[in-house]
Amino acid sequence: MVSKLSGKYVVNEKGKAVSVLLDIKTYRRLITELEELEAIRAYDAAKASCDEAIPFEQAVQEIEKSRQ
Repeated sequence: MVSKLSGKYVVNEKGKAVSVLLDIKTYRRLITELEELEAIRAYDAAKASCDEAIPFEQAVQEIEKSRQ
C-alpha cells in the first residue's frame, strides 16, 4: 500500500533536513506496516530456506525473543 506521507522537517543550520516530525496516527500506521513487512520477509526467508519446519507457536516465541 502506497500512501502519501506528510510531516514537518527539522533542518540544521545549513538548511539540510535532518529529521521529520509526524503526527502520532501516521507514526503508528508506519510502525504497523513495518511490522507486517518484517513478518512477510521472515515468511519468505523461511520458505526459501531448507531448514526443518517448526511449529508456528515456537517460531513466534523465537521471533519475540530475538526482538528483546
